[in-house]
Amino acid sequence: MDTQASVQLFMVVHAAGLALWSSVAALNNVHDFRGAAAAVGRTLSMASLNDAPQIPTPLRRRAIHSAGLHRLALLGVLALQLVAAVCLWTGCAALVLHGTREAALPWLNLGLSALSAAVLAMTLGGMAVGYWIRQEALQLTHLVLLLWFLAAFAVFNLDWAGGA
Repeated sequence: MDTQASVQLFMVVHAAGLALWSSVAALNNVHDFRGAAAAVGRTLSMASLNDAPQIPTPLRRRAIHSAGLHRLALLGVLALQLVAAVCLWTGCAALVLHGTREAALPWLNLGLSALSAAVLAMTLGGMAVGYWIRQEALQLTHLVLLLWFLAAFAVFNLDWAGGA
């Protein structure tokens, strides 16, 4: 296998992995919408700050207690996950069928943009309600996902093997 073919294979594997990850994330949110909305609600309502030991902070004024807004936030993330999955699967198929990046890049980049928008929405929403205080692992997960998407953008868009 030459370098160009191996780079192409890596891109296909990575695109398929991202597409599958997006699909599973969206399906999880569809299959357990109520549980996912409750998790969003726990973050947005700042409920973890009530856990012992309780943390008093002026940030509590930002807490969002509306279950309707929790569901709306989840619907927005779910919509972005679905767009990402469709775009990434389309880009993956274009990569395989055309054998070049040109047909796939618009789809892959749109999928990565949708994933980034979903995770940025979660990160910014979490920052607004002080989730770093008690939900450090969630914040770190969001930041690592953003790094993954940024690395994927570089993998897909940089010329690694003279036009692979």
